[in-house]
Amino acid sequence: MKITQNLPELPYDKSALNPFITEETFDYHYGKHHAAYVNNLAGLVKDTKLIAASVEEIIQIGFAEKNHALFNNAAQHWNHTFFWHCMSPDGGKQPDGKIGELITRDFGSFENFKEQFSTTAVKLFGCGWAWLAQDEHGKLEIIAMKDAHTPLTENKKPILTIDVWEHAYYIDYRNARPKFVEGFWEIVNWEFANQNLK
Repeated sequence: MKITQNLPELPYDKSALNPFITEETFDYHYGKHHAAYVNNLAGLVKDTKLIAASVEEIIQIGFAEKNHALFNNAAQHWNHTFFWHCMSPDGGKQPDGKIGELITRDFGSFENFKEQFSTTAVKLFGCGWAWLAQDEHGKLEIIAMKDAHTPLTENKKPILTIDVWEHAYYIDYRNARPKFVEGFWEIVNWEFANQNLK
């Protein structure tokens, strides 16, 4: 998936994931939070050599140079764009294709994976993301990452993610993060997960 420095179109209508995510949440989460990261990033790279860089390159540069503003805004833009594609109005159900095979291989069963991923997402303290990633040997793993952090800086391939920053769910669920995580399984985009595998 190519991610540019611009705010992307959502891959579905703002009402398409209702009631899991309402239009009001998209107005704030996508229309304000995600847009702010894009606008901040644009200001940071303006009149620099990074204006022509990919978002992935900016993430790596910001991380390596400990430029927190650059890293956080580029990574949050990338993470959010990726997250929108991890959901689909036609999603949910059991994973099929290669992702289904690898989940069974690496977690024993889909039920084991679902429980481990949900627990990771619910228990992550404060703000962050729960990721399903693939390491350099092709093995799947679940990673809890704080703030804007992403598997990209650990040489791992992102496969799926859920955003557990409070702004992702507070309008629809208040402080009930477990209910938000539970609903994710009804719309998870396994086709996208399959496309991300090495």
